[in-house]
Amino acid sequence: MPTILITTDHLAPGDEVDDYLTGLGFTTRHDPMRGQRTAGQLVTALAGVTGALIANEPMTAEVFGRAPQLRAVVRTGVGYDSVDVAAASRLGISVSNLPGVNANAVAEYTIGLLLVQARDLVGTAAGVAAGGWPRRDGLELRGRTLGIIGRGTVARRVRPLAEAFGMHVPEGLPLDDLLSVSDFVSIHTALTDRTRHLIDASALARMKPTAHLINTARGGIVDENALADAVRTGRIAGAALDVADTEPLPAGSVLRGVDGITVFSHMAGQTAEARRDAGIEGARELVAALAGHPAHAVGGPL
Repeated sequence: MPTILITTDHLAPGDEVDDYLTGLGFTTRHDPMRGQRTAGQLVTALAGVTGALIANEPMTAEVFGRAPQLRAVVRTGVGYDSVDVAAASRLGISVSNLPGVNANAVAEYTIGLLLVQARDLVGTAAGVAAGGWPRRDGLELRGRTLGIIGRGTVARRVRPLAEAFGMHVPEGLPLDDLLSVSDFVSIHTALTDRTRHLIDASALARMKPTAHLINTARGGIVDENALADAVRTGRIAGAALDVADTEPLPAGSVLRGVDGITVFSHMAGQTAEARRDAGIEGARELVAALAGHPAHAVGGPL
C-alpha cells in the first residue's frame, strides 16, 4: 500500500490523522521533526514514500531528486518557504499548504505579544524571579497605532482584535509611511525573495524611537543584525519575535542578550484547536493531491 511520511511533531501513531489515513488503506510512517534535519536524513525518511505531511523540513531540489516515489507534499501550516516548489513542479510533485488554518491562533497570539511589549511583562516577571519587585509604567494599547504588514487571513483577523482594544489600524499606506506613524508594527506576510530583509536598517530607521516590532510570520523578513543594533542603540524601543532566521535560535544569535528583544519558540499557531485542524485538513489535502485534485496547491506538475 502507498506509504505516507508524517513529520509534523504533534501528529502521532493512533491519532485521528493516523486513523483517517490508515482507514483509507495508506501505510503511515511517523518521523517527527524536532530541531534541524539534514538533506541526507530527510532523503532517508522519504525512502519508499508516496506522500508526506511535513513541518518545516528543507525540501530542496536535492531532496526531491532523491525521492523518486514521492508524488505529493502537504505543509501542515501556512508558510512553505522551506519547500523548493519549482523543483517539485519539475518532477511532477504536488505541493500544498493550508492557508488560514491557524489564523485565529496567530491573531490572538499577536495581541498577546503587543501586551507583552506594552507592559514589559517578560521583564517584570524576570525581575520578580530574580528577587526584585519592578513597578515600571507600561503603555496602554488604546489610542496607539498598529501598522500591519500583510493582507492575508491573519492580518485580517488581527485588525478587529486590535480595534477592540481601541487601537488605530491604518489601511492602504505605503510601507515607509506605515512605519513612520506606527507605535507597533506587526508582520503578517510570506517570506519571498521580495520580502526577505524587508525590515532592514533603513526600514527600522523610519520607525518611531518608541515603537515596537512584532513578528509572527518568518524570521527572514527581518534583518536580525539591523534589529539588534536598532534596539541596542535605542532607534526603536523593542521587539517581540515568535520566529527567527535560524530555528531553534543558535547560542550565538545576535538576538540574544539584547534588552528589549524577546524571542519565543515559533508557537503562534500552536493551539490545540489549530493543531487538530492542521492535522486533519492536511491529511485530507494530501489524499486529494494524491488523487490529482488538491484544493490548495502552490505547485504541481508542469
